[in-house]
Amino acid sequence: MARLNLQPTTQTGRKPTHRLYRVVGDGKTAIWTPIGAAWPNKDGLGFNLQCDAVPLQGRLVLRAITERDDAEAA
Repeated sequence: MARLNLQPTTQTGRKPTHRLYRVVGDGKTAIWTPIGAAWPNKDGLGFNLQCDAVPLQGRLVLRAITERDDAEAA
């Protein structure tokens, strides 16, 4: 049997580098809803995702967090 390496779902003391969105629609009429965050793995080959919601419609978009994202959230 394969051995599972379970990691906590939150990255204690570290801020996420990416934000996960649910996007419905296209162009300027698209609706972007933040639904989670991502942190890079220690080896740099992947990400740990924390999802606060799992959408049934739309598409998932993972974007790097920028100052503009932080300003929009305020």
